[in-house]
Amino acid sequence: MTEKNTPLLDELEKGKWPSFVTEIKRAAVKSEAAGELLQVLERSYKERRGHWKHGGIVGVRGYGGGVIGRYVDEPQTYPNVAEFHTVRLLQPSGWFYNTKTLRTVCDIWEKYGSGLTNMHGSTGDIILLGCKTEHIQPIFDEFSEAGFDLGGSGSCLRTPNCCVGPGRCEHACYDTLEACYNITNEFMDELHRPMWPYKSKIKFSGCANDCTSSIARSDCSVIGTWRDTLRIDQEAVKEYAAKMNIKAAVCDKCPTSCLTFNAETQELSVVGEDCTRCMHCINVMPKAIQPGKEKGATILIGGKSTIVQSAFMSWVIVPFMKMEAEDDFAEFKDLMRRIWEWWDEHGKSRERIGETIYRLGMTKFLNGIEVAPVPQMVFRPRANPYVFWNQDDLDRSGTALDGSKL
Repeated sequence: MTEKNTPLLDELEKGKWPSFVTEIKRAAVKSEAAGELLQVLERSYKERRGHWKHGGIVGVRGYGGGVIGRYVDEPQTYPNVAEFHTVRLLQPSGWFYNTKTLRTVCDIWEKYGSGLTNMHGSTGDIILLGCKTEHIQPIFDEFSEAGFDLGGSGSCLRTPNCCVGPGRCEHACYDTLEACYNITNEFMDELHRPMWPYKSKIKFSGCANDCTSSIARSDCSVIGTWRDTLRIDQEAVKEYAAKMNIKAAVCDKCPTSCLTFNAETQELSVVGEDCTRCMHCINVMPKAIQPGKEKGATILIGGKSTIVQSAFMSWVIVPFMKMEAEDDFAEFKDLMRRIWEWWDEHGKSRERIGETIYRLGMTKFLNGIEVAPVPQMVFRPRANPYVFWNQDDLDRSGTALDGSKL
């Protein structure tokens, strides 16, 4: 099979959308590894099976993660991809780059690797696809001199990532960019040195729109919210009323029916204690409705894809927490250390935090991390037996979303 004989891959170049096949072909002009990658991929599509082996001890001095070993299963047939390791680089918060930085990344990578990149991986890292074992340390040394560091891989804290936050979004309820940067630096040892039962991810979203998809994809989701009530500009509501049906578009779609529109006065009212901060009304009427003034974040735990158990959506464990750089995010950092300590003690091999909680029960988890149960942790607190209350729970001081003591 020659580089040009790829009929199955050629089909993926048809249509109006960009194709990864086209980009690999462009890289193959200068990289023999990229050319052989096309051959291996075409063969995999034809035979309907993969030709890659994952694993092996590859890395850089002093680090336990950041490099993923990959080998083709027929090195004698494809010598240029016999070793095709992946290198992960820490990305900046919000994925803000200037052109000089991007050129530096590409120049170093083309010098040592295949030239193929993934901007960005599912966790968020800059993914550099395809290098030989002998080049891993030189790549790391040059990237370190240029100000970069390796991302996470293996049973460690995976590279935290965040939405664009206040950098470009008026809905952000806390500074996701600063939180991600600060907390990444705080837990750098946990990121570079695998020490847990399995991987752990933290994702920061500035509001409940959850642009990082953290609730479904991260072990710890930090979702921006507010503790007081929505702010409503009644004059702006009247402007919206002139061009849209507010009752049908906003009130009828509110999940808790906490909004009411008076057609006579053309005013919108809200029952604050019923609001779940879902962002729907703000998304539809951003000029008329804004988040409350007392802003912070809701902390959720346990989201993941299918591994030992099926895919999980994360559960609320702290309805409201201040996320302020002034106190160095101390409360959140303390919570994460307690969660990881409990999981490290009770988790089985390749068991994510959510799976350990599912196996042992939410009550044991909350007792272990010394967090009092609150109604926001369950969908219907009066009917859901998932959390069992006991006197020790009630004796501990818990704070509800509205600030009241339980």
